This record gives sequence, structure tokens and C-alpha cells, in this order.
Amino acid sequence: MRVVDLTARQSISRPAISRHLRLLTEAGLVEVEQHGRERHYALRAQPLGQVRDYLDRVEAPATRLTAGALDALDTEVRRTSRDRRRSSGSGTQPISRTGTRTGPSREDIA
Repeated sequence: MRVVDLTARQSISRPAISRHLRLLTEAGLVEVEQHGRERHYALRAQPLGQVRDYLDRVEAPATRLTAGALDALDTEVRRTSRDRRRSSGSGTQPISRTGTRTGPSREDIA
């Protein structure tokens, strides 16, 4: 497909698609053929198969991420971000789950 064809199917800009295609080409996942003034891009599926094979070997079925695990991770990231925003505005260090202050004390800094 041409960049213009890919842009028509996606909600991102033509320059953004071109940047993605450049990276995918450098990674060997896409090949480019020049047809006059146009470049036609084609997916190279074989390297993706190699990635899938690797992931199948290193990822045991019992350790695959579940929706619940991803939800818990999202909650923790949001909580940490919220705690950092609160602590950066007050000049105090965040408090860990055990109730102790994290980071250096004010005496250590002075």
C-alpha cells in the first residue's frame, strides 16, 4: 500500500504514518518497492512469526497477563501519579504503604 492509502484507513496524519513506516522498515518488518514516484509498502510477516515463537517460549500459559492484573497495574500507576502530584506541590516526601516517609529526610538535604 501507499502512504496515502494507509492514511485513508487511519486517524493519524500522513507524516506520522511515514515515520512509523520508516521505523518498521528499519526493523525489517516492512519492505518498500519504488513504483515511479510512489513507494509501496508491504508487511513482512516472517519476522513477526519469529517474535511470536519467542514469546511463546518465554511466556508460560499460566503467567499470561489477565485483565484483572492489568486493571490492578493501571490502578497502581494512577495512585502513584496522584501521590507524586500531591507531594510535589506540598514540599513533603510521599508516604509509603507502611506509613513511613520515602526519600531523604529534610535533615539529610540540609
